[in-house]
Amino acid sequence: MPPAKEQLSEITLEIEKYLEYLEVEKGSSPLTVRNYKHYLNRFSEWLKSEGIRMELKDINPEIVRQFRLYLSRLPGYRGQGTMSRKTQGYHAIAIRSFLRWLTKNDFEVMSADKIELPKITERQVKFLTGEQVERLLNAPTLSNLGGKRDKAILELFYSTGLRVSELCKLDRDMVNLERREFGIVGKGGKGRVVFLSKRAADWISGYLAERPDHYKPLFIQHRGEPDPTTPDEKMRLSCRTIQRMIKKYARKVKLPVDATPHVMRHSFATDLLMAGADIRSVQEMLGHKNIQTTQIYTHVTHRHLKEIHDTFHGRGG
Repeated sequence: MPPAKEQLSEITLEIEKYLEYLEVEKGSSPLTVRNYKHYLNRFSEWLKSEGIRMELKDINPEIVRQFRLYLSRLPGYRGQGTMSRKTQGYHAIAIRSFLRWLTKNDFEVMSADKIELPKITERQVKFLTGEQVERLLNAPTLSNLGGKRDKAILELFYSTGLRVSELCKLDRDMVNLERREFGIVGKGGKGRVVFLSKRAADWISGYLAERPDHYKPLFIQHRGEPDPTTPDEKMRLSCRTIQRMIKKYARKVKLPVDATPHVMRHSFATDLLMAGADIRSVQEMLGHKNIQTTQIYTHVTHRHLKEIHDTFHGRGG
């Protein structure tokens, strides 16, 4: 007879149901579900290793405190120091969200509000100046199709503030180059309309006009002669490839900032706010669910306003 399956504990069973809820009912992204699974599984494995009963009623403030102490002593990324307060905070957020879901489903459990999140140093926004953006946009060599593709990608990033995951998924028929706009479903299943500058639309149009293929993806690999039988998805440019491409061009033009797709997104938002766009409009263009996420950029624009104040105030005679 095959060995009997190990009976899952109450906590393990409810974690599985909670992850299914995130995926099916809440529509969380696969990355969010994966992360929450990692944080909650680490919690349940710690409970088991400590010999703590795996029942929901056994989760109490003291148990959570001991788990957080355990996290604070774990090695950090690549063994450097200890786990960052930010990562510790993600574990606390996952447990708190799990407890809220349990309460909503009539389980008698510890109140989620008893878990305080660690104070984290204010996030610093990295962005490129106008001059740095121009240097990066002009970095690709335009003598070959790969260079023209890279130029179109950089122009598209700066024109739209797209996330790299959103840009990778684009197909040719999704982007209306005449109207210079298209719809996208972003993080958390939130849809929005994205607008293209004429400059970005022209570069994308020029790149597509030179492509001899009929592959669906907007951006594809250009290495040798493609086999016409290769499936569309095999030809699609990966997010990782795009990230490496931006870093390559940032090194080429010797940018002092570690350029990434997200730095391009920050640069797009900062440029809009410095030019006078209101924060609600920028929130919509970035696809942020909460205005608090967009407000990280106001620190940058406040510094900019202070510089204007210092330069011009009191000089009117």
